[in-house]
Amino acid sequence: MDKTKLGSVVTSIDRGVATIEFYHPAHNSLPGKLLTQLAGAITQAGENQSIKVIILKSSGERTFCAGASFDELIAIKSFENAKGFFLGFAKVILAMRDCPKLIVGRVQGKAVGGGAGIAAATDYCMATQFASVKLSELAIGIGPFIIGPAVERKIGLSAMSQLAVNATEWQTAAWAKEKGLFTEVFDTTAQLDAYLETFSEKLAGFNPEAMRELKKVFWTGTAHWNDLLDERAAISGRLVLSDFAKAAIEKFKGKD
Repeated sequence: MDKTKLGSVVTSIDRGVATIEFYHPAHNSLPGKLLTQLAGAITQAGENQSIKVIILKSSGERTFCAGASFDELIAIKSFENAKGFFLGFAKVILAMRDCPKLIVGRVQGKAVGGGAGIAAATDYCMATQFASVKLSELAIGIGPFIIGPAVERKIGLSAMSQLAVNATEWQTAAWAKEKGLFTEVFDTTAQLDAYLETFSEKLAGFNPEAMRELKKVFWTGTAHWNDLLDERAAISGRLVLSDFAKAAIEKFKGKD
């Protein structure tokens, strides 16, 4: 079975709050198909006038997002396809930037690589104590080039560098809160969801124009990201085709 064809992205709307939920059986990893669907769902929610605020979440009780699909990465043979894959993550981040609605992240478990990048690209992110974070890209022969700007924007260059260089070690949810990636950390998913429901309902009652203008302030200085992320995708695309990266990814796949 081609695992890159599996997974789903589902949007539900309730009282002005849109919940975008993604799922993949391999620890909520994101193959290109799901990245395209996720970017599209975010854009559509931003254009829907009945939606006031967006919650971004993944399915299940464990991993929030394992990042890039190893099955897809190992199958890539050309630079064009490699760059195109990494542009999938860029398009999600840019869709989140360009969405005029505030996006609240719900991170119930571990966030790896691109998963940490997606969490960082939300405007407000809540988590449980189980939401450890790691940027593992350097350990598989590439680097967090696409998601780096989003992570740096949220936690600063020093903390992002720590994650990027120490690519095999998890940082705790408490660490992520201290650095500014998470705003709240709860003991259980039930507590997270209870707070998130109340919080999102309050947000949905605020002035949409004020929230739209506030979001512009949050993303000040990112207008050049379209070109920047295209350049970064080219770097990742070139590196992932190397013998080093191919061998490292195969090794990581064997641990699944």
